[in-house]
Amino acid sequence: MSKSGLLAAAALCALAAVSSAPVLADASDAQVNAVIDEGLNRSEAMTTASALMDGIGPRLTNSENYRRAADWAVARFQSMGLQNVHREGFDFGLGWNVDSYRATMIAPRRIEMTVMPVAWSPPTNGTLRAPIIIAPVGNPGRFELWKQEWKGKLAGKIVLTSLPGTTQEPTKPLFRRLDDKEIGEADKFDLPSFDPAAMDRRVKRVTYPLDLSRFLKDEGALAQVKISYRDGKLVHGEGYNYRPGETLALPAFELAAEDYRRLVRLAKTGPASEIELSLAARFDDSTLQAQNLFGDIVGSDPKAGYVMAGGHFDSWIAGDGAADNGAGSAVVMEAARILSRLGVKPRRTIRFALWAGEEQGLLGSRAYIEQHLATRPVDPKLGGIAAYAAWANAWPITPKAGYNDLKAYFNLDNGGGKVRGIYAENNIAAEPMLKKWLSPFDGMGASRVVTSKTGGTDHVFMQAIGLPGYQFIQDPLDYDSRVHHSNLDTLDHMRGDDLRQAATIMAAMLLQAANSDKDLPRQPLPTKPVPTDPFKVTDPDE
Repeated sequence: MSKSGLLAAAALCALAAVSSAPVLADASDAQVNAVIDEGLNRSEAMTTASALMDGIGPRLTNSENYRRAADWAVARFQSMGLQNVHREGFDFGLGWNVDSYRATMIAPRRIEMTVMPVAWSPPTNGTLRAPIIIAPVGNPGRFELWKQEWKGKLAGKIVLTSLPGTTQEPTKPLFRRLDDKEIGEADKFDLPSFDPAAMDRRVKRVTYPLDLSRFLKDEGALAQVKISYRDGKLVHGEGYNYRPGETLALPAFELAAEDYRRLVRLAKTGPASEIELSLAARFDDSTLQAQNLFGDIVGSDPKAGYVMAGGHFDSWIAGDGAADNGAGSAVVMEAARILSRLGVKPRRTIRFALWAGEEQGLLGSRAYIEQHLATRPVDPKLGGIAAYAAWANAWPITPKAGYNDLKAYFNLDNGGGKVRGIYAENNIAAEPMLKKWLSPFDGMGASRVVTSKTGGTDHVFMQAIGLPGYQFIQDPLDYDSRVHHSNLDTLDHMRGDDLRQAATIMAAMLLQAANSDKDLPRQPLPTKPVPTDPFKVTDPDE
């Protein structure tokens, strides 16, 4: 019989076994085939994704819509038959809910502009109409000089604080898939780098918007407008001032680059334009806690620990939070459905996590780490994104009783593209096992294990304390070029075939890790490094 015939026969045998006795007790080839069959032939990934993105929409942390989505996800976990379905709260900050917003140029002619309020901006009092003034701030390191220049000149104005720049013509395809060469370029060891002054610089950058808004308010300005960081009428609206007593002092908006530059040109050649801005938004202090969501398939050996899959459930509000990270959330939920449907009885518990607060600094996964795995001595006066900047450089790391229980964590948060492999995070010793677990998916283009690290999502702080947390390599599609955080982040930019492939691989990786007779090799518990460049002189403008 041919190889394809053998595989087909194995799949049929596995399916028959599921029908007659749906308990799969080990990660045999037949069991992996059963996962592939269920994941590819009876996928619910896109219907789950549509219910979340089309039906519920964006999920800003601690907003009414996040809570609505959380209720839906918990009900879905329960309907799958997962055990220990629960929420874990953690200190976050204010909820913020938007009802409407608008921006219109009134003079010299009327144009409806593309705009997005900055998250956690205070509302306008109805419609605000005023002339603009162009006062670009530039480098935060020069903020004190800028204040001296503009003091006494901003009263009654809507202040445009960004440099306009020039049109960004695309030089690469907006939609692309990775080739072997690109993936291979990531197969390298990333030399670690430690700059003890970097944290201070990052804290300065993240506290700067609050300082700017307070100065504008004190000077009598009416609102702040900044330029979108992408062309093509894309807007985003990221904001990080969500803690009580630390919200922006006046309404803040992000304007499409094309509209922003028009206002700048008109101001340079004639009288400054008048514009109207409106924002109906509501702060909610009824609870200052955000919620992570969990469900388990309980393992047969309580001493064997657990493996985990996760993705962040929160999003920004410009789009529907589809590629970032409704896709990862749908994949985690679909992996849970596949394994639950197959009735697997793993040795280790398999835990499914949907994180909150990722967009504000990996807050949900960090809260889980601090509650269950390890702590770091972060200054309690720091909060929000400043605490995120400080956390990775706070020493020593103190493991908790549950530190050794987590055997593997797999994360998905690079859009809706199909899985191509996994980053080994410089853990060379773990590569053989990761390659073995991925090897069944070579024919799906997903067998590559690359040595390098990747960042920006919820596995990062697990790696930072020496735990085996991994992020999958994914085809970028148009994630970085157009979709990430933008008003285009809708279900239209996800691909059903990619999503079901990713969920199938996630389920199989979890099952193999849960039943492996060996633990993934760990790196040493990190200790404080010495500065990589002991002779570095910090630029005061950084």
